[in-house]
Amino acid sequence: MTTDNHNITVSGLNVEVVRKNIKNLHLGVYPPLGRVRVAAPLAVSDDAVRLAVVGKLGWIKRQRAKFQAQPRQSQRRMVSGESHYFMGRRYRIRIVEGSTPMRVALRGKAGLDLFVRPETSTERREELLQAFYRSELKNLIPSLLDKWQPILGVEANAWGIKKMKTKWGTCNIAARRVWLNLELAKKPIQCLEYILVHELLHLIERHHNDRFRSLMDQYLPHWKAHRDELNRSLLADERWDY
Repeated sequence: MTTDNHNITVSGLNVEVVRKNIKNLHLGVYPPLGRVRVAAPLAVSDDAVRLAVVGKLGWIKRQRAKFQAQPRQSQRRMVSGESHYFMGRRYRIRIVEGSTPMRVALRGKAGLDLFVRPETSTERREELLQAFYRSELKNLIPSLLDKWQPILGVEANAWGIKKMKTKWGTCNIAARRVWLNLELAKKPIQCLEYILVHELLHLIERHHNDRFRSLMDQYLPHWKAHRDELNRSLLADERWDY
């Protein structure tokens, strides 16, 4: 459990320090802006954290430079020809104005049609697409739960989908409730599966420790590739270390 969370300055860098009941110190640089965070064991002092950061300054600067060089997703205008992602594939949307019920429909392998009223605002078009993403995830998740809960020997009492700024998924262990980020609809289904397994395993092991990583290796041997896929996302505000 985290017992302390504060910031220190090291060579002009703002560093977030989080102390946890862990064995080793973990240093990370996170997108999109290169935030520096250190997860440290409870007994490690701020001076020891400073030394660790100083020893990694070159690496930290290189990581921050990579993030700053990454292209940023432009503001969505929700107009014909604009690119949007669904299940890891890029689709070009086509706005179809008319009097038919408003909906979203896939067109072949690269097209996505938005049927809207002529006066529909950009915000309402975006809401329509988000509703499509939510509906598709709701259709996919039950089969994944049916697959993985018997394998892992656990069962969630409830699950849900919501937009989250810093997490791809969370697990309320006490309530046995799993939340999945709506943005996963844009990623390959293997990423959705990885996050679901990750959160379900927290019902076995609460912490991101050696046992947790061993369970991930056992049940999902290629989980690190899916983690890295999510960490490369332009939408990711948080880097997943586990």
